[in-house]
Amino acid sequence: MPLAALGALLVVAVLWGSAFPAIKIGLEGFSVPHLTVGRHLVASLAFVAFLALTRSRLAPRLRDVPYFLLLGFLGIFTYHTALNAGEVRVSAGATSLIIAAAPAITALLAHAMLGQRMTRFGWLGSATSFAGVALIALGDAAGLRFDPFAAFILLAATSTSFYFVLQQRMFATYRPLEVTAFVTWGGTVPMLAFLPGFPGAVQAVPTDALLATIYIGVFPSAVAYSLFTFAQSRAPITLVTTLLYSVPVFSLTLSWWILGEVPSLLTLVGGVVVILGIVVVQRARRVALARSAAS
Repeated sequence: MPLAALGALLVVAVLWGSAFPAIKIGLEGFSVPHLTVGRHLVASLAFVAFLALTRSRLAPRLRDVPYFLLLGFLGIFTYHTALNAGEVRVSAGATSLIIAAAPAITALLAHAMLGQRMTRFGWLGSATSFAGVALIALGDAAGLRFDPFAAFILLAATSTSFYFVLQQRMFATYRPLEVTAFVTWGGTVPMLAFLPGFPGAVQAVPTDALLATIYIGVFPSAVAYSLFTFAQSRAPITLVTTLLYSVPVFSLTLSWWILGEVPSLLTLVGGVVVILGIVVVQRARRVALARSAAS
């Protein structure tokens, strides 16, 4: 992996790790719909400035608009709405561990949609990651029961995996920053349905929740998504998404420091199982690619 892409991903891991506790703080003042739309109105405005400063194009080609709307619906609207809904009941640290299953889901989708081969170890690794997700959901609930709100987090991980795979084709025509901006705008469009009551909520919300919303709009959204898209344009998608399993390290640490969340032993075990499954999946992918190149 190029050094620039690796450096970008390390910054992404820190910023995305910080997003999970910040979302918890935002939800203390905003409802799920208002936090979601507030974050992305901030991000959308930030991208206007980013595109102008870098002299990038300010709009996609007309024929590409439907595709950007699709990417935005999957990677922005569905992902963030489901993520915020899940964090109403699921801890920030456990949420980040469930989202860490995205690389395994991405590998499955790359197999199904792009014809990328999956070995037996690849299937085994994917099954292992999903078993880890189940352990996290059990460990984060009160008692050994499955919290149905964890299903929202799994939906978020699945939708962002579709986004990772489908986004690839746009790099042939658009710069990474342009792709991220247009996808964010495409995902913000359906969020406009959440605007009723939002101005009043902004006036009544505690300062901490408002600042947290602005923070996640600028940094984990605008800055981190731009860096992640840059890395995607420089390295294979399965390799790039592997770095995402470092996000929970930062999320768990920051959630403990900022929110005082202490993960249960079962949650930590589930996180280890998720990451072990991802390592197996990525190892299987590298072996399959090496064999394909040699044949």
